Parts: sequence; structure tokens; C-alpha cells
Amino acid sequence: MDTLSANEAKTQFGELLLKAQRSPVQINKNGKPVAVVISMDEYEKTESLKLRYLQSRVAQARNDIEAGNLTDGDGFFDALESGQFD
Repeated sequence: MDTLSANEAKTQFGELLLKAQRSPVQINKNGKPVAVVISMDEYEKTESLKLRYLQSRVAQARNDIEAGNLTDGDGFFDALESGQFD
């Protein structure tokens, strides 16, 4: 992944857009990563993947409900917040 400083991204914006069409470009500010610029095509693919994942989770939840596999709300949100939600 190409990396640019925030100042470079500002002064070379046209070049940044061209690079982002080929692969994601990381933007650093004060040496720390703060953003990634991606192409519209890559963004749409990512959004599509997220939607498909959410749809599969909804389908699984419906199957679990029908099968009586239920969990309490606190356990659900604890797992969700911890990132250990499968």
C-alpha cells in the first residue's frame, strides 16, 4: 500500500486520486495513519461484502429463533462489544 503524508496528499491530490485507482493509499498525519483512500470500485465491493455479511447474520438469527436457540440481550451485546461475535 502506498503511503503519503497529509501534506503530500494535499499538494499532490491528482496523483493521490490516480494511485487510489490502482490500490489503497494510506494517509499519515504526524507520522500516524489517519485515513485510507480507495477507489469507488473498491468502496462498492466493500459495501457489498458488508451487506451480504449482515444478510447472512439476519438469516442465521432467523434460523436460530425458529430452532429455539436464543440468548439473553446482555450476553449478545457483551459479545458484540468484545468483537467475539461469530
